[in-house]
Amino acid sequence: MARKLSRSAKRSAGQLMLVPAVMAMRMPLLMAEAQSHTSVRTETLLAGSEKAKAFAEGMAAAQTSLVGSMFSFWPEVMAGRTPSLMNGKAIEQAMDAAMVPSGKAVRANYRRLARSK
Repeated sequence: MARKLSRSAKRSAGQLMLVPAVMAMRMPLLMAEAQSHTSVRTETLLAGSEKAKAFAEGMAAAQTSLVGSMFSFWPEVMAGRTPSLMNGKAIEQAMDAAMVPSGKAVRANYRRLARSK
């Protein structure tokens, strides 16, 4: 179990470390769009829509994970184990599942913004 937790923690930490880099690469583009007089602000629209999409996908993934834990409640009880809904594993798995879409979005943004330079 400890190996799985450390792998998950490493993945989350790695994704979080890309966030400041993406913000630093995105800020000049957002500032340039704010100073221009055009009505098309591509980077601004992308920034908002990517966050909303990752949030919705993360919520759906977390709920799906919790529903799976709900369905495994009685089989775990009958097997003599503490149900994952009671010992915190279900919440931990749901949080990990919720972070996956945002991590993918951050990595995709980093690759896209790094290419444009």
